[in-house]
Amino acid sequence: MQIIHKIDDFLFTLFPLSDSNDLTALKEWFEDYYTKGPFKPKVTISDGIITIDVDTSMILSQEKDYQKVVNLCNKQKYTEAKPILLKLIEANPSNSEYHRIMGQMLSDEGKQDEAIDCLVESLKWDPKNASALLMMGNIFAKEKDALTAVKYYNQALLINPDDYIAINNIGTNLLNENNFSDAKDYFEKSLLINSEYPNSQFALSLIAQKEGDLFAAFDYTIKTIKLSEDKDVLFHQALRQLFEIFPQINKSGVGEKIYSEFRHKLEFRGNLDIKIIEDPDISTPAKMELAENFKRTHHTVKFRKEYLGVEHLIMHELAHLHFILEAREAETNKLFVSTASHKSAFLQRMQPVVKELRRADVPEGNITKYCDSIFDGLNLQLYNAPIDLFIEVFLNKEYPQLRPYQYVSLYGLLNAAIKSATDKRAKQLVPKDVYSTSKIFNLLNALQFKDLFGVDLISDFEAASFEIKTARSLYEEFLQYQDDKEPGEEYDLIQHWSEDLKLVKNFELIDEKKYRSGKDSLTDILSAIEKDPFGQFEENTEEEREMSKFQKAHEKNDINMAVVMFMVDALKFFKEMPLAQVKKIAIEIAMQGTQGYSPSREDYKLHSIPGKKFSGYHILAWYYVSFKLAIPEQLAAIALPFEKEFALANSMLKA
Repeated sequence: MQIIHKIDDFLFTLFPLSDSNDLTALKEWFEDYYTKGPFKPKVTISDGIITIDVDTSMILSQEKDYQKVVNLCNKQKYTEAKPILLKLIEANPSNSEYHRIMGQMLSDEGKQDEAIDCLVESLKWDPKNASALLMMGNIFAKEKDALTAVKYYNQALLINPDDYIAINNIGTNLLNENNFSDAKDYFEKSLLINSEYPNSQFALSLIAQKEGDLFAAFDYTIKTIKLSEDKDVLFHQALRQLFEIFPQINKSGVGEKIYSEFRHKLEFRGNLDIKIIEDPDISTPAKMELAENFKRTHHTVKFRKEYLGVEHLIMHELAHLHFILEAREAETNKLFVSTASHKSAFLQRMQPVVKELRRADVPEGNITKYCDSIFDGLNLQLYNAPIDLFIEVFLNKEYPQLRPYQYVSLYGLLNAAIKSATDKRAKQLVPKDVYSTSKIFNLLNALQFKDLFGVDLISDFEAASFEIKTARSLYEEFLQYQDDKEPGEEYDLIQHWSEDLKLVKNFELIDEKKYRSGKDSLTDILSAIEKDPFGQFEENTEEEREMSKFQKAHEKNDINMAVVMFMVDALKFFKEMPLAQVKKIAIEIAMQGTQGYSPSREDYKLHSIPGKKFSGYHILAWYYVSFKLAIPEQLAAIALPFEKEFALANSMLKA
């Protein structure tokens, strides 16, 4: 097939070309444009005419076999690919790409001299075959000499200056020659073109380690892990690199310096001393003992020193105190209380296991201890789950030099959790729902670990699909709070997640200030809990929970046009109404909504507006408008993020 174009204004209308007299550049552009796979056209320019000869018969006859060769090579089935490729070369020896692919196969088979011969042949037919140039550079870099390799890489860069792989490979050769300074320049240039190329990130990690900048080396390695395909060679090299870097960082003592400075800040903030002591007898890797709970004049952090990255564990416990002090200052701190009634209800779920243990002649004392440990462990997970997630984000963001300690510490804790979660004997001895709930809590930590460090341990938990789905749902809710957490909001998540996981009967959250001030003694509080341990006489909090989630999810959103239109409706309704009547309606809406409104409901009614039904968004819009008009001083208290919607609705009504 022959294509003919006249070089005139119309040509430059058809093609994205600049009007140029450079005929050589024009010829090269049309060669590239009409190239199909390895098949290049013949382009000639004469007397203002461009002629493109495309051998369609060859394309049709060879394209199928060419694609078959490529597919076989991708599967490393070279024995099957070679005979087909040799026939293609025999039929069309001028095709540079055929020779390049043959060189690739031979190189992979370790036949480097034969591979070089094929690649030279490829470059004879097309000296601008960048893939062939890169491959030649790679072979010489690994098997021959670095100087010749750089020549081929530089030639590839002349063809494509933005070839970050070629730039990276030049850097690799310089790195192998211990020329760190020049190598670093090439790797950084590679990342300027493609910041997500993991090979360059890893190379910079190696250089930073050689130069003694261990924290930069750690950061580059984490970037490598996040950008690498999970479980590939580079990924595992980067994992090993982390554990090579950490001992050097640990020797510096920076971890102890970090927690010592944090401790002093908290001592000043809370006006109480903090003691940090080793205790090999504690049941957890580390724990915080609050002065108030132990009737002491100081707080105590206890730790077991055998844990790798123990400095992170100490910082984690200090961060617990940080969040408590923060919540106390905002008067939102709560105490997690679990009574005998709570435990009694839980033990009912344990009866099948208890019967099995009794049949096995396990002593009653041991059975009691076992059941208590499961109850206490589950409560410990529930209490810590959301707080721990907030703490790890806080530490990762505010203390970048702690990240190596955080990584090795969390990695060790997660692997211990995996071992426990996949223990077949434990699975037999624990009720299915309890076992599953515990695994969900561990999955939350695994999800965050992947976000922070790029290492995915989720599949190692051998979790069921519903467990992973539940964990992801809880984690998504956490992410809604993560960036703008208010003091004490971690307790909201404890309550929410206890409802989702059916653990609400295991505990009670009580207001710390009310208890500490003596307005209600702990005895009174516990007595009230004992009388109604399961919340049978409390209002249903389900809608309140939905409302809270709705407010959090929408406070940063753009304008909700449905709410705008409902507000227009409300403004029209209230337009001629006395403010006293509007206030009456506002109060009724507020009273009805004390447990929250669900945006998904469709059947809300008001006594003061008989015959009218409201959807969730409808009643919320009226809620906001009625307060805005009649009780503006209390508008902030209802915490509806509709300022933009009201402004637009008001302007639409006046237009």
